[in-house]
Amino acid sequence: MALSTGRRTVNHLLKPLTAAVSATRHVSSDSTATITVETSLPFTGHKIDPPSRTVETSANELMTFFKDMAEMRRMEIAADSLYKAKLIRGFCHLYDGQEAVAIGMEAAITKKDCIITAYRDHCIFLARGGGLYESFAELMGRKDGCSKGKGGSMHFYKKDSGFYGGHGIVGAQVPLGIGLAFAQKYSKEEHVSFAMYGDGAANQGQLFEALNMAALWDLPAILVCENNHYGMGTAEWRAAKSPAYYKRGDYVPGLKVDGMDALAVKQACKFAKEHALKNGPIILEMDTYRYHGHSMSDPGSTYRTRDEISGVRQERDPIERIRKLILAHDIATEKELKDIEKEKRKIVDEAIAKAKESPMPDPSELFTNVYVKGFGVEESPMPDPSELFTNVYVKGFGVEACGADRKEVRATLP
Repeated sequence: MALSTGRRTVNHLLKPLTAAVSATRHVSSDSTATITVETSLPFTGHKIDPPSRTVETSANELMTFFKDMAEMRRMEIAADSLYKAKLIRGFCHLYDGQEAVAIGMEAAITKKDCIITAYRDHCIFLARGGGLYESFAELMGRKDGCSKGKGGSMHFYKKDSGFYGGHGIVGAQVPLGIGLAFAQKYSKEEHVSFAMYGDGAANQGQLFEALNMAALWDLPAILVCENNHYGMGTAEWRAAKSPAYYKRGDYVPGLKVDGMDALAVKQACKFAKEHALKNGPIILEMDTYRYHGHSMSDPGSTYRTRDEISGVRQERDPIERIRKLILAHDIATEKELKDIEKEKRKIVDEAIAKAKESPMPDPSELFTNVYVKGFGVEESPMPDPSELFTNVYVKGFGVEACGADRKEVRATLP
């Protein structure tokens, strides 16, 4: 990345995880003065001219990115331990490695814009303004969780911040996301909807059906493919004839983005929002990587090598990239950044301790959020148990014991 502060440019290319020479002047960590950087890799466009690689940021934004991603990383590592301790049950999909997507996207939009995603949703919830306490309470199935302990890992939700979940059925959130965009256009809002999915869902028929409608109606929809290169344990090239997912919209423009670079994600999402409001849908392919397996039941090392994982950590880690930028601009020292990480660990531990004290949901909660208000069991009684035996056979038909041992039961004509 080429670096500049104010009007002075430092003509060095900051390659991934390579420190650049910084100006000797110390920049305040809460400064909003413009810092100009260049993305690690150029954007690649499909049926559209890509945005500039030059991104404007500030010391304050870089520090916020670092703090938020450090908190996300620590939360996911803690969730790993809680799962192994059997305090988190069921499915649990962790996001460590992919934090730049959540952070960069949020930096480019507002809470009036909508986001809907699949089951790897913990960090998206945090980026949308969710808290650690309600996150861990939900993960452990407690009453104070963001979905009242009824959703668990895969069903985080925060409607007041435009976050519509957390969905467990592969690809099924994309048509819902297009529906959100339809509602925005119908209401004449100047906002967009981000429908996120993984490379494993990119071949789903419902995705293309929904995209077709979005294109027909010029909906303000942005489809975000988080390509972490493995759909469960299957490499992208084994599952897709064309793993260039940003091109898969055919008639819909697309953009390939370095999803490990928070500033590149920010630039791409800002560009996509402007496009979608004027011209309709666009696809963003975020080239990213997950450090954990697909879920906690997947060790993540049977279909890829440990060298591959460590190589990505060393060369492309999103937190380390921001750390290098902060150090290069003399915004904070290495010790100060280490202290921030220690503080985040403490905050996460405190949230876990508090979440453990949250009670389990009352059994009566099993019957809430089932019917639309006004259409509940109070007005319509449950069927009588005898109804279990009605509408089983055509009227006039019966059953008789058949076979040599008379144990075979068959329907008979009247």
